[in-house]
Amino acid sequence: MTAGPEAPPPVRRLLVWRHGRTEWNAEGRFQGQLDPPLDHEGRAQAARTAPHLAAALATGDTVLVSSDLQRAADTAGALAPLLGVPVRIDERLREHGLGSWEGLTRDEVAEHHPGQYEDWLAGRAVPGRGGEAQADVVTRALAAVADLPPAGVAVLVTHGGTAGRLVEALLGLGPEHKRIFGPLGNCHWSELSFQASAWRLMRHNVSVPAPGRPDGGTRPAGDRGPFPGPSASDAPDAPDAPRSGATPEEAPPAPAEDADAAG
Repeated sequence: MTAGPEAPPPVRRLLVWRHGRTEWNAEGRFQGQLDPPLDHEGRAQAARTAPHLAAALATGDTVLVSSDLQRAADTAGALAPLLGVPVRIDERLREHGLGSWEGLTRDEVAEHHPGQYEDWLAGRAVPGRGGEAQADVVTRALAAVADLPPAGVAVLVTHGGTAGRLVEALLGLGPEHKRIFGPLGNCHWSELSFQASAWRLMRHNVSVPAPGRPDGGTRPAGDRGPFPGPSASDAPDAPDAPRSGATPEEAPPAPAEDADAAG
């Protein structure tokens, strides 16, 4: 999957990493630009994912940039000491502002704003909700990439909705292709590489599985073979397993628990 020709970016390899889980993710509550912290599982996700990413990035000149929202900055903070680099904060990587939906669960939105909820499920624009337009999210996220300092690789710690729109835009996909990729689960990442004159998606929705769960999407560093099978966020988790889920603008097939997986 490639986009059209463009000027070479300051960084030719990007890891777009979604923050770890929050209690609101687990409850199916839309976060948007509100700022609940990582919960116990979210901190554990960051702690077990950071060493894997650090090992994969050990030979590269890496810049680490996070959204200014605390759940993203704390996720980035698990990786920074392993790389020996600071966390750069860029508010342009923050989540899609969701207006009146922020703080509500999916069920509450469906009850109080049924027309908006139907538009959202169908992938249409949601008039009357407030917040940000999708095009504005794309513009600010692309500007954050364009302003990166020269480096071998950049890790962007962001949010489900912003991550989805950024990956689509880098690949040259317009709004009509929204949701063409499954949403990132909590602490999952996508990898893109700029080759010749366009970005290519090398990996998507990769994760480090929880102990005792062999369903993650990890692979040895440098592996460019076929994509792994579905990760834990692509299908409903077992009843006793922590939920990762999708984002606010991604409706089905994301698990209903995590409202903020899309955007």
